[in-house]
Amino acid sequence: MKLYLEIIIQTFLAFFAILFITRLLGRQQVAQLTFYEYINGITFGSIAATLATDLDNNTMQHFTGLILFGLLTGVFSLISLKNRSFRKVTEGEPILVIEDGKVLENNLKRIRYNIDEITVLLRQNNCLSPEDVAYGILEMNGKLSVFKKTEKNTVTLKDLNIKAKAESIPTEIIIGGQVIYENLKKKNLSGKDLMNKLRAYGVKRTEEVMYATIDENGKMYVDKYHDKLKNNIDFSEDNKRV
Repeated sequence: MKLYLEIIIQTFLAFFAILFITRLLGRQQVAQLTFYEYINGITFGSIAATLATDLDNNTMQHFTGLILFGLLTGVFSLISLKNRSFRKVTEGEPILVIEDGKVLENNLKRIRYNIDEITVLLRQNNCLSPEDVAYGILEMNGKLSVFKKTEKNTVTLKDLNIKAKAESIPTEIIIGGQVIYENLKKKNLSGKDLMNKLRAYGVKRTEEVMYATIDENGKMYVDKYHDKLKNNIDFSEDNKRV
């Protein structure tokens, strides 16, 4: 009976301690989960779980560790608010991953993202292709902010009372320079047909293409490894373009 009573007391202590600390630190732990907050959340939970279940009379040691970790997190948060350089180290910074319909491969490598992960984030923003995107910015919390091209945001067919065919999800035919022959076959295209289409985009070899899709109407989207972008926008001092 004494054993269960100790567990109940320690669990209540851990629960209210972590609730108080989280409320004290603010809403960022919940609303904007960066790598920094993610690590903090895991550590808070680990210490609290140990505090709730440890029966070796180490309650105060674990409780002290929990409070100390909370204080350190609070101090780091205050420093981050006042010092941008420190904030960049602890929380990171937004990364430009798409510009003018072109995927910036070097920036993807820096953040260890692949094209499949980017296309998932695009679909979550109601965007089926990078071609429609003026700027795609991967935020510190892992979400993708999408700014569509002007022509995609002005007058819509609905505004003009015109009915149009629903857009279909494009079929991926090249990823990382490799042809997906199964998808090519579904589109009734041969390797020769593919190369003929790619030549219209200035492509001589499939290895030059980072990502390519084709829709139901036969329209292709092609993103080469070496993009020739006209503008040189300094979104962040660490972002590089290729």
